Amino acid sequence: MSEQPIGPDDISDQHQSDAVTTGSELTVGVLAFPGCFGSEVFGVVDLLTMATHVAEAHHQPPKLRTIVMSPRRRVEASGGTSIGVRPLQSVDVLVVPGFEFTPGADLTRRTADLAPEIDAIRDQIHAGTAVASICVGAFLLGEAGALDRRRVTTAWLFAEDLRRAVPTATVVADQLVVTDRGITTTAAFSAMYDFVLELVQRHHGALVARRTARIALVDDARTSQSPYVDDALLPTPGSSFSSGVQRHLERHIEQPYDLRLLAEHFHVSTRTLLRRYRAETGTTPLTHLQQVRVRRARHLLATTDLSLGEVHRSVGYRDNGAFNELFVRQTGLRPRDYRARFGASTPGSVAQNRGVLRGSAQQNGDS
Repeated sequence: MSEQPIGPDDISDQHQSDAVTTGSELTVGVLAFPGCFGSEVFGVVDLLTMATHVAEAHHQPPKLRTIVMSPRRRVEASGGTSIGVRPLQSVDVLVVPGFEFTPGADLTRRTADLAPEIDAIRDQIHAGTAVASICVGAFLLGEAGALDRRRVTTAWLFAEDLRRAVPTATVVADQLVVTDRGITTTAAFSAMYDFVLELVQRHHGALVARRTARIALVDDARTSQSPYVDDALLPTPGSSFSSGVQRHLERHIEQPYDLRLLAEHFHVSTRTLLRRYRAETGTTPLTHLQQVRVRRARHLLATTDLSLGEVHRSVGYRDNGAFNELFVRQTGLRPRDYRARFGASTPGSVAQNRGVLRGSAQQNGDS
């Protein structure tokens, strides 16, 4: 599995097509559907078009062809913008854009309205097509069964919704682009550019990708959502049983996790607590506590000069090794490397920071 953007083998790991392995023309199909974000449809097309012009200036033949397609004859995007579409056809890469969605909203009706698109995604996957989603387009991939037992991402604001929607997936909320066995998911809106630039680099080389990014004023050196996370924008827990458990855990984040004491506080057995919590969230109280601890540790590492030991202890860990393992599993970085990458007092260079992340990801693999 990989948490890196699409690399030399990832995009074709389910189907070794000639277009991918020999460098011949690759067809990228963008799936348009009612209510999709038109900017995410055309952003992919426009950046790939720019990359083609840059490649031609370097005497390279066109290698990336784009089409906008749909199972419908007419598509009206978010905001009432009409999008011209072609009929569905076989492509090498299918890109699924995002759509209007608010945290905690019920997806049932939305996905029911998009049944033809979900069927199209499923058919492309069965045909061996590499599939990529942008932002909450991941929920459509989830409905198509494409995310089960895979590492995935989406916009940090919707990470918890995706965990509930696809409990068998591992949501890596800090990553910009995650590729796992032919399925790529990206973070919010602008992460489509990170995905496209990796695709351009794969087929036209680093120079063309870099110059395309410079012309478009696109950042081609970022690798994480972490600097953009704003906890104040996350949904406030409601009055459900699981919300009460979460608030209690967050108020006592520095205390050791004790399932028995937690159950006693809520006047239920440990078995009942776990059952009710999982029924509402699809996960466990310990998983939530670990996520909150890592989130707070990230904040402390990026904004304070506390020692690593002080950071560990402030989020309830006495065993530095155990916390380091948890931190790496959730962020892909060791705490020390995270501070070097995002700490305000240690800016470093973009190239050095990118190297830290790459090196850490390679060293830690899928742990």
